[in-house]
Amino acid sequence: MADGAHLRHRYACPLRWSDMDAFRHVNNVNFLRYLEEARIDFMWTQASNAGVRDLSRGTVVARHEIDYLRPLVHRAAPVTVETWLTKLANASFTVAYEIKDVHEDGTETLYVRASTKCVPYDLDAGRPRRMSQGEREFLAPYLEAPVAAV
Repeated sequence: MADGAHLRHRYACPLRWSDMDAFRHVNNVNFLRYLEEARIDFMWTQASNAGVRDLSRGTVVARHEIDYLRPLVHRAAPVTVETWLTKLANASFTVAYEIKDVHEDGTETLYVRASTKCVPYDLDAGRPRRMSQGEREFLAPYLEAPVAAV
């Protein structure tokens, strides 16, 4: 993008009562579900709305990495999941995430920072595939430098 600006996809993820564990906060495994929901909204819904359907036809997760920064307790309001890319190659891309609350005064409460390596996949052939030009063009505006570790 011109002027160095990058896009981030934002997804309002609802919390479910069953997401909590015995310690009265969202269980760690549920955060992976939140990441999945945001990634599906980004790569399937938003990409399909933009006319790019290849991502929803075959993409697999090769790796997850997640840092839990503070507990998240159940409440009625959704949590925000921001999604962007830190790597875009010919046969893979890395999605970065922050799960957080964005407050009215502009401050944020960050619960999780994570990343997922995704590989385009040909379901019929049962093997990885190269990214299409349409996929690359859709994803490119979301590419930015990785966030430093906490």
